Amino acid sequence: MSFNLIRFGSPEKATILLAHGAGAGSDSAFMTAFAIGLAKHGFETILFDFPYMAQMKREGKRRPPDKAPKLVSFYKEIITEVRAPHLIIGGKSMGGRIASMLLAQEPQIANGLLLLGYPFHPPGKPERLRTEHFPHIAAPTLIVQGERDTFGGKALVTQLGLPKNYSIYWCPDGDHSLKPRKASGYSEAGNWQAAQDTIASHDW
Repeated sequence: MSFNLIRFGSPEKATILLAHGAGAGSDSAFMTAFAIGLAKHGFETILFDFPYMAQMKREGKRRPPDKAPKLVSFYKEIITEVRAPHLIIGGKSMGGRIASMLLAQEPQIANGLLLLGYPFHPPGKPERLRTEHFPHIAAPTLIVQGERDTFGGKALVTQLGLPKNYSIYWCPDGDHSLKPRKASGYSEAGNWQAAQDTIASHDW
């Protein structure tokens, strides 16, 4: 199988492999901005599309994501293709969740986990937490989350008691894509930049 990997930068610090969210692919403004920003910080950043997203782009028709086991399996294939000596895996929303599920199953497959807007629960259903596998992840983990993310905001997440190897950076007034409201005095570009700086300075 051939894989369409989009590479940015060089692995001076490490390689970061990022998967997209459920509804937008590797070429979204969010994914591109983080790939370019992290490359400027000395990381090789690699993006890719899950098969359902690649098909969606070819056909021009929206498709739901494949089931989690299929996505996890494909993510593992991508890691095998990349073969990076020091690898941080993760992604935006669903992509980060899939990476976390893989790392929980295979703790040696990567050196770190980066979750950008983690979907802690479906919107409006905080009782349906998606954190049961978190204790099985021993690698350094950084969550970059908007304070008012409808998939898990600051009020809820700070009460969860995450494992000690987890760190959270809160984007001020950020939504699920870390975007703040205009009245907050913060900006989307500023939140993204601060998040990238935090990722770059993290102890991976």
